[in-house]
Amino acid sequence: MNPQFKYYAFISYNAKDTAWGKTLQKKLEHYKLPTQLCNEHNWPRKPIKPVFFAPTDIQPGGLSNELQERLKASEHLIVICSPNSAKSEWVGREIEYFHSLGRPNNIHFFIVDGTPHSGDPETECFNPVIDKLGLPEILGANVNEKIYRWQWLNRDRAYAQLVSKLLGVEFDAIWQRHKRQLIRKTVLWAIGIIAVIATLLGVRKANQPFDAEIRLSEASVNNTMLPPIQDAIVTLTLDNETKKDTLSSPDAGLTFNNIPHRYLDQPIHITVTCKDFLDIDTTATLTKNTLLQVRRDPSVYGDIHFKLWNINTEESVDSTMVCIQGQQALSDTNGMIKLMIPLEKQRKAYKIETDLNLVNDSIFMPCGEDDVILVQ
Repeated sequence: MNPQFKYYAFISYNAKDTAWGKTLQKKLEHYKLPTQLCNEHNWPRKPIKPVFFAPTDIQPGGLSNELQERLKASEHLIVICSPNSAKSEWVGREIEYFHSLGRPNNIHFFIVDGTPHSGDPETECFNPVIDKLGLPEILGANVNEKIYRWQWLNRDRAYAQLVSKLLGVEFDAIWQRHKRQLIRKTVLWAIGIIAVIATLLGVRKANQPFDAEIRLSEASVNNTMLPPIQDAIVTLTLDNETKKDTLSSPDAGLTFNNIPHRYLDQPIHITVTCKDFLDIDTTATLTKNTLLQVRRDPSVYGDIHFKLWNINTEESVDSTMVCIQGQQALSDTNGMIKLMIPLEKQRKAYKIETDLNLVNDSIFMPCGEDDVILVQ
């Protein structure tokens, strides 16, 4: 900026276009030029400041001394052109006064509404003082010029046009670099939008419930002579909520519906209680299809306890050898037989082999110390 001036530019406008005036002032004062261009002219990155923008429209009675001083102290005059300013006597007076200062080439027009030279008072955007003074250039930067498909890009082009006129440099020197910046910003904006959408979709997915199917599989020796998995009670603990259901058979999975998505692929507390099998109390990763391994309780059909009792003498029979499924045991002083059958040999009922004459040579499982085998 020429050091003899206090302001780089003075914005002349009608009160109805105040919003445009504020926007233009901010745009110009924060407009960054290409580094190469600044180096060539020894300019700062933001050379167009300060820009004077009067907070209110001028009042009847002509230009105040203060406004005249502001106009004198401004290197350039920017006229916001619209049907409002075209009808404004006071905008015309500001143009006339600045023109009288001998800087007609420093008057610039920024068209925000209306049509230049339309001849219709309702649409004409140029103040009649412009024709009266015969200013050398009245094309102006037009935010509504249809150069690009997107209106925001047309507005930015108009800002760049005005900047090039204020600085006296080629329009392309500014606009091409500005377009590249806009493209980068647009790409970053698009990436940001995609990230936001992805986040929202992720949140939606995280809150979308799912159905989890639980299946049980026997991990121990598969003995077909024993009852299969049935009526297993499965319990899922989700924070403070508990879900429980019964699995009728191993062939049919157990489905828990409407589980919050945040539990998917997360460790949760699971318990399984099933007759003839060892209880499960564990933490497992919950998936849409979760398989749990259960093991048969070997004591249910394998732990044999019974007493030999002679019905004739009404006494227990001790020191007698008994064989069941190849496993031998000798009765103790109380006539008790205790032995464990390996899982692969277990049955729901066993035949008792001994030299004694038994009333019934079979024992049905499960059995215990209260079971008695009678001897004749």
